[in-house]
Amino acid sequence: MYGLAIDAKLIVMILIGAAVFAAAQGLSGLLSVATTKKKVNRRLTVANKVEGISALVVELRKQRGLSASGGRARRLRWLSDLIIASGLPYDQKKWLFYVAAAAALGSAGGGILSHMPLGFVGGAVFGGILLPLGVLKFKAGRRSAALGQQLPQALEVIVRSLEAGHPVPGAVALVGREMADPVGTEFGMAADEIAYGATLEQAVERMAERCRHPDLDLFAATVRLQEKTGGNLTGLLKLNASTIRERHKMRLKIKAASSEGRASAMILTSAPFLAVTMIVVISPHFYGDVINEPLVKYGLAGMGFWIFLGNLIMRRMIDMRL
Repeated sequence: MYGLAIDAKLIVMILIGAAVFAAAQGLSGLLSVATTKKKVNRRLTVANKVEGISALVVELRKQRGLSASGGRARRLRWLSDLIIASGLPYDQKKWLFYVAAAAALGSAGGGILSHMPLGFVGGAVFGGILLPLGVLKFKAGRRSAALGQQLPQALEVIVRSLEAGHPVPGAVALVGREMADPVGTEFGMAADEIAYGATLEQAVERMAERCRHPDLDLFAATVRLQEKTGGNLTGLLKLNASTIRERHKMRLKIKAASSEGRASAMILTSAPFLAVTMIVVISPHFYGDVINEPLVKYGLAGMGFWIFLGNLIMRRMIDMRL
């Protein structure tokens, strides 16, 4: 009519694209809801497999790497704390199998890539020790960050429940039923321990020991103070939630301020190792022919020491804690 030609093929392509986009959005929403439901019901799944509060408490403790009484391993305490803080379901036989398989694959890969006997040892150390510790450290850090974000919401749920007239154990159990992991599981374990006979102070103290998070330590100190001196628990928890939110904001500001230094540290640290790895892969004899020379050994040791010293200095420059 006005000189515009309507292309039917173009309209069909636009409609098909819109339909695909809408289907992708709907599928993404369904998967997100399913994942959230699975996270919320993770502890309830364990509860359906056992009978009684005592069996549930013992099973949840075992899955966190604790003994039936809630104690930690006396040997390698740091490793036990790292396993507990990671939140991964602990199964000693499966974990030992995974570590052995990772060590074998790492040894084979290191030997094939380096064409040197030392590569087998280095690959086994990386796959069997460094990689599992790195995974645990990553999971623990990610879980700790999620705890810090969810804790103010959990405290607000407890406050609203107390204001509605519910008892304190019921308010704690409500967080365990309604909130997603990791806060849901932690407060659910605390509620089960309270039902099993522990006091609120003991249950919250054990939760703080499991998570090793400064905000949970503050929450445990608040509960401990209220138990000993009395006072309005609702008002204290409101103030606690506000304080934790402000601390989280300050951590984000510190992270933004130190982002440039952390990026520089990562680049400067990884560059030498990446360069050496590429040289060994492309030309194995470049270092292999002279690796036994004393000058080369002393030179590599000196460079390793300077990299280590530089990392310590950069860590001190960017390690700002709240």
